[in-house]
Amino acid sequence: MLAAWSLPCCFTILLGLLELCRAQYEHLGYPHGYPQGYPEPEQEQYSAPELPPDTPRIQLRLAGDKRKHNEGRVEVFYDGEWGTVCDDDFSIHSAQVVCRELGYLEAVSWFPSSKYGKGEGRIWFDNVQCTGKEKTLALCTSNGIGVSDCKHTEDVGVVCSDKRIPGFKFINTMANNVQVEDVRIRAILSSYRKRIPVTEGYVEVKDGGKWKQICDVEWTKHNSRVICGMFGFPTERKYNARVYKMFARRRKPSYWDYSVNCTGNEAHVSSCKLGHAVAAKANTTCGGGTPVVVSCVPGRAFSPTPMTGFRKAFRQEQTLVRLRGGAIVGEGRVEVLKNGEWGTICDDNWSLLSATVVCRELGFGSAKEALSGGRLGQGMGPVHMNEIECSGFEKSITECFFNKESLGCSHEEDAAVRCNVPAMGFQERLRLSGGRNPNEGRVEVLVERNGSQAWGTVCSDGWGTIEAMVVCRQLDLGFASNAFQETWYWPGEVSADPVVMSGVRCSGTEMSLSQCLHHGPHLTCPKGGGRNAAGVSSAPDLVLNPQIVEQTTYMEDRPMFMLQCAYEENCLSTTSSETPASSHRRLLRFSSQIHNNGQSDFRPKAERHSWVWHDCHSHYHSMEVFTHYDLLSLNGTKVAEGHKASFCLEDTECEEGIEKRYECANFGEQGITVGCWDTYRHDIDCQWIDITDIKPGDYIFQVVINPNYEVPESDYSNNFMKCRCRYDGHRIWMYSCHNGEAMVHQALVERQNRARTNALRSPSASRVRN
Repeated sequence: MLAAWSLPCCFTILLGLLELCRAQYEHLGYPHGYPQGYPEPEQEQYSAPELPPDTPRIQLRLAGDKRKHNEGRVEVFYDGEWGTVCDDDFSIHSAQVVCRELGYLEAVSWFPSSKYGKGEGRIWFDNVQCTGKEKTLALCTSNGIGVSDCKHTEDVGVVCSDKRIPGFKFINTMANNVQVEDVRIRAILSSYRKRIPVTEGYVEVKDGGKWKQICDVEWTKHNSRVICGMFGFPTERKYNARVYKMFARRRKPSYWDYSVNCTGNEAHVSSCKLGHAVAAKANTTCGGGTPVVVSCVPGRAFSPTPMTGFRKAFRQEQTLVRLRGGAIVGEGRVEVLKNGEWGTICDDNWSLLSATVVCRELGFGSAKEALSGGRLGQGMGPVHMNEIECSGFEKSITECFFNKESLGCSHEEDAAVRCNVPAMGFQERLRLSGGRNPNEGRVEVLVERNGSQAWGTVCSDGWGTIEAMVVCRQLDLGFASNAFQETWYWPGEVSADPVVMSGVRCSGTEMSLSQCLHHGPHLTCPKGGGRNAAGVSSAPDLVLNPQIVEQTTYMEDRPMFMLQCAYEENCLSTTSSETPASSHRRLLRFSSQIHNNGQSDFRPKAERHSWVWHDCHSHYHSMEVFTHYDLLSLNGTKVAEGHKASFCLEDTECEEGIEKRYECANFGEQGITVGCWDTYRHDIDCQWIDITDIKPGDYIFQVVINPNYEVPESDYSNNFMKCRCRYDGHRIWMYSCHNGEAMVHQALVERQNRARTNALRSPSASRVRN
């Protein structure tokens, strides 16, 4: 009797468990099974180019010492052998053909002289000349395939855009790397679809405009590690395969034609090799396998918590490595702790591989870019590591091999990284409205109101620079330069005028404004929204090139009658008023090259209508004091000084690919564009210190840019430069020039700390920087 009862009971229980499992993905819409939010857009199908029958069949790849996945040495596979391309006659049009053939939308730039290292094997193409419209590099004019008189020191490299050609279809005719239009992790189980970020699901590639799964027959944990790294996760973990097998039986998969073979240390799947072609039967099976699933482990800052779903603020654990100078989470100058002192890494041999070790160590994914040349600001203190070589599997950058001698390295060569971070969706819930450019405007947030999503403003009471910094970080706009408590000059949409967030107080480490302390549903904002809503704008960062100062310094005895304009503008010492016109002044002259390494253009505080005209030099001053030049004794006492008004802030030169925007001629706009620099030559007035009255001896020469902090910057600590200086009465020497560690730096830090303390103690006080 008991056995007769227990059998149907067990069957009922099993049916119940099956229904629970089905509920995991019932919302996916059987039999189709694709979650909402992943529409399959209709796209124009990419068609492979039709080539003349006599065209050599080649395959391309980007190799070498890459600092981004979409750049590298151009390599050609022909006649069963990989080779390179010579830089003779190569142009941006040739680079365009290469990038398009690889599936990228366009070429950004190209580099000669084996910038990405010397290749091996044959040099397949030399004297390549393309129009940019060829379907393959083999159709460009050249000496002929395999005909070359070049060496591998002339191997050419290209930088392609991040964007891929829509509908690009990878056609494998020979051995090659993975080339697809896009990759994603598609959450399948409802429990993971509700999580932010998505950490588990199918790995799908977009090829020929269609999303396809990958067969897991040859899939390894190294492949999973690379995929997780691409999406901002430091490592992978095991998952429950049983439920995914059940789903695969119910939903007809559409498999990609190839398998993937990664070593595990790649920063991007495009660096992985293709595995064997999948022998699919009617595209529904893969030799008894199922679609590839990955389950990734998020870093501590991105781990879901039971109460909030994510950490309240980003606070990195105390480690031997940190990032500084970055505007957003996951980027910055790499600094390491050694013997109790923080120092930097020299960019010699700095690569995507080493940068990825840093990123994973800090709880991010693989590196998106390895930056060199102090691109994210120049550090201070010693240079601890040089010529780093990593395998890619180290737990810390300190475990990698490196040269302990950093001779010849300066902070101009500080290495930095941009890491892949998980997609948290923060940018979709915040926007800047009404600004003159995308980097400024009224802050508007998306909230749920009356059962629907609506945009609204943030109350400006107590709104300050710290809160503005969080906004700019959330929108990937860099550092904030200003926090505005009135935005009447930035009219946004009228429907978004009502205040939806008030009482905002940030610590400065939050990844989104919603993580800051703020009032709940009961808002308090006496001034209201609209024209009184909070606003922000992002910031520049000026850095002086110390080597230019050191290399251009000299001494000149100049007659007083040739210094009348300089005298009128107070560019001489006070004793010059007693100097007869027939006498002379001794001047310490030098050039200064000032770079803008920030996230927005450096513009004078004063508007053009308020610039001051100086008759003597026939120019306008947009800032009365742009730089201070000081000569100090070894104990810090000022013995001579000079200053420079910004009579002409302009783009003298720019990095490759950046156009000049500012020019002083004809009363033009003044400023320094991001990625450009302004050079004040040694032979212009006031570009000196009057040293007529100083005695021979050893001194410290110091330059301070933007000394009165009139224009907000992302980092004031690198606005200082100092050199050792020796004067024997007849000659002068300048040496050991470097940024930071200025005599007045401590005073600046104390001033900033006092401002921050006062702002936190008085939440209602204004913290606006005009």
